[in-house]
Amino acid sequence: MSDKIAVVTGGGTGVGKAITAALVADGHQVVITGRREAVLKDAAAAIDANAVHPFAADVADRAAVARLFAHVEQRFGRLDLLVNNAGVFSPSVPLEELPAEEWNKAVGANLSGSFFCIQEAFRIMKAQTPRGGRIINNGSISATTPRPNSAPYTATKHAITGLTKSASLDGRRFDIAVGQIDIGNAASEMTSKMSGGVMQADGTMRPEPTIDAAHIARAVAYMASLPLDANVLTMTVMANQMPFVGRG
Repeated sequence: MSDKIAVVTGGGTGVGKAITAALVADGHQVVITGRREAVLKDAAAAIDANAVHPFAADVADRAAVARLFAHVEQRFGRLDLLVNNAGVFSPSVPLEELPAEEWNKAVGANLSGSFFCIQEAFRIMKAQTPRGGRIINNGSISATTPRPNSAPYTATKHAITGLTKSASLDGRRFDIAVGQIDIGNAASEMTSKMSGGVMQADGTMRPEPTIDAAHIARAVAYMASLPLDANVLTMTVMANQMPFVGRG
């Protein structure tokens, strides 16, 4: 795995930070990106300042994404792995009450940002020698099953599944492998409220178990370790006791 070059979006906190640490342990040089430069620098210092390289960018901004990947190409000369992890939740309100700006924010961060990053990764991976690379998208279990009052997040994560499949198909002839990891209740800043109660399908509020983000990180590291003639198209890693499988 030595000298592999990776980009992890949303890499400064939570699941993204755990993924970054796992990739560094496997020998990657990792460029982490997010909107808050100070958070990225803190993450790099905490993991390995020689192997983690912060670059502040908002993935919903097409020009910022172009600058990010131009930086990666200029500094390292290639790209072996992209982990599209950045994303945001929307307010838990009835869908008819959701402001348009919240919808647009979710689409920008969760869907458009992943698409923009895939575009730039494809451009580099198709042209480099050796050719090809791997892309792993964070789908979330919301890519298949919604929670109440989660239309923007659920819609964008369902769309990620279609984007993963389309990119996987389009990447085949260029030795680009594209897969998706669907995460259920990984402990992070985004899921910190789950212990206090989460609305269920029947309208009740119940606390839900979470799992250490390190479990997700190991799964991503496994996907990344495969040769490019093998691919995990979809993988679900979830808290075993969470109310996902079955009714209720």
